[in-house]
Amino acid sequence: MPSQENRPITDLGTLKALAHPLRMQLYRGLCVARTATASQLAEQVDETVSLVSYHLRKLAEHGLVEQADPQSADGRERWWQPSSEGVSIRDENFRDAPERAAAHLAATRLFHEQRADMYRRYLDERLTWGPEWNSAAPDNESLLRLTPADLAELAAELLALAKKYDERGRTAEAAGDTEGRENVALHVYGFPFRV
Repeated sequence: MPSQENRPITDLGTLKALAHPLRMQLYRGLCVARTATASQLAEQVDETVSLVSYHLRKLAEHGLVEQADPQSADGRERWWQPSSEGVSIRDENFRDAPERAAAHLAATRLFHEQRADMYRRYLDERLTWGPEWNSAAPDNESLLRLTPADLAELAAELLALAKKYDERGRTAEAAGDTEGRENVALHVYGFPFRV
């Protein structure tokens, strides 16, 4: 069980540790699985166990993951878990110096590219999911007229709504209601633009 609800990342070292393509994949994999071994994660990302172990230790050095209670009787297995339910990386914490702003931009681009890859993979596999999932999966765009305060309020409400559904799903799953339940990625972007 993660020790904190949401971890704000404000230092450059932690941001750079997470903004590595493989480390972000491992972190995301742990967030989905809740606990896993380096062997299990290595299979997911198609890398060697030694490389995955190295990157998990790097994430642990920055407090992003931590050792979890053993999930099996094999004492040689080291189990890992995220040290928080998620991370928060805010622009205002990195705009005070050019190096910090550049690192934040690079990290944001990496996270977006990985999210886009996840969505492309879903599109490529769409026929295998069946009509129920394809009908339920939202794909929409809203073009709004907002102030920065409006956008911040909307973002907070959307995050609270997503958390409500996540808690509902996890509670149902813990009670044994697993029928038809899958991992779902919900990516929400809100940004100003001019035409």
